[in-house]
Amino acid sequence: MAAICVYLGSRAGNLPAYQQAAVRLGELIGQRGHSLVYGGARIGLMGELANSVMANGGEVTGVMPDHLVEREQAHLELDELIRVSNMHERKACMAERSDAFIALPGGIGTLEELFETWTWRYLGLHHKPLGLLDTEGFYQPLMTFLDSTVAAGFVAGETRAQLLDAATPEAMIELIEARLAGC
Repeated sequence: MAAICVYLGSRAGNLPAYQQAAVRLGELIGQRGHSLVYGGARIGLMGELANSVMANGGEVTGVMPDHLVEREQAHLELDELIRVSNMHERKACMAERSDAFIALPGGIGTLEELFETWTWRYLGLHHKPLGLLDTEGFYQPLMTFLDSTVAAGFVAGETRAQLLDAATPEAMIELIEARLAGC
């Protein structure tokens, strides 16, 4: 089965639907025999997702820079918590250990991880599927903007099409699994 890297907030956000989506995605990852790779925090959506994966029989690997272990309240009950020196090592380690990537709602860290991973795909450094879980339309403004970059001639349509999107955890897992099966 696949190791799925999930980028998401270390905060819970303002809508209960964000937490519900994180929990449901965790259920699906665990129940379908996948494993989770994520940022290693025990708080916010990150903690909800990790706990849900573990409660449903999935393995969880967290990757966290030493300077964030206390700040983000590292989850010490994971199958594996990898401590790295900096954010660059964190992203590289997460990407290396993953077969696919999903971004849930989150802040600037989530967006930075998403865009770097997508850029790596664009540059041919990997060919792993990448998707946005668009809970309650969270990513609609971003997707509209990305579509405008295609219309303005700055991003190729094929590059934009690499970024999958789905409104529900079920639909996202199915898209990711279908892309993995086609790889």
